[in-house]
Amino acid sequence: MRVRWLGWAGVELESAGESLVVDLLGTPEEVLDGSAAGAPVPEVVAPAADGEVLAGLCTHLHRDHTDAAALARALRPGAPVLHPEPLDGDDHENLWTLRADAELTRQQLPRRAMGLWETTTIGPFTISAVPAVDGIGDPQVSWAVEAGGKRVLHLGDSMFHGYWWRAAHRFGPFDAVLPPINGPAVCFPHCRPASPFPAALDAGHAAVAARLLGAKAVLPIHYDGFHVDGVYATQPGELARFLDAAAGEPYDVLTPALGEAVQL
Repeated sequence: MRVRWLGWAGVELESAGESLVVDLLGTPEEVLDGSAAGAPVPEVVAPAADGEVLAGLCTHLHRDHTDAAALARALRPGAPVLHPEPLDGDDHENLWTLRADAELTRQQLPRRAMGLWETTTIGPFTISAVPAVDGIGDPQVSWAVEAGGKRVLHLGDSMFHGYWWRAAHRFGPFDAVLPPINGPAVCFPHCRPASPFPAALDAGHAAVAARLLGAKAVLPIHYDGFHVDGVYATQPGELARFLDAAAGEPYDVLTPALGEAVQL
């Protein structure tokens, strides 16, 4: 299996001449909707198989992880989008998932909501929805993907939780784990008072999560990206902090350049 980092949380997985994308992001500026003009946004690249991708996996329905327009460009006709099952709740509770959900519908993309621990096969890929915890309580999964005798686990932007051991037991060993590392502090209008704790894994949490998962290698994601003071705040040097935190851990750390593929 080949793993290509596409920027932010976006990843392309290749095996047997086919590709999947996970958390594809095509136009970061659109995520901000002009509400924070000039704010930092991540650099991204299109998948190598743009227009021919076999399926799109979304860890959760936030627009920086579910870019319907980018998925419509990347996927071959009829290719499905997989995402977590929705939770109950009113429009206030679901404020951050409603738009991504509506945009997928407008693009007329075939969709499949996956239940926790559910597994499916698409082409050469076996795909499983692993429980994860979103920083603001929206439905989120991690995606365990196996192909060509290799296994990877994409953690989206999950925060620290207690499913690591079960995930390792059911779907490991993992040849590569892809954790978020930026540990943002968030203050959204529908989630107040704000929590002072990271809404996704920070460097230290990511380093430990990868160890608990039994990762052979770790490819950090979800860094060098968005920053909006008072709303979604991060600190510079995210990758350096993770490298420090992972020093001495029993896994290798892979840091491919944007668009560069790593062979597992």
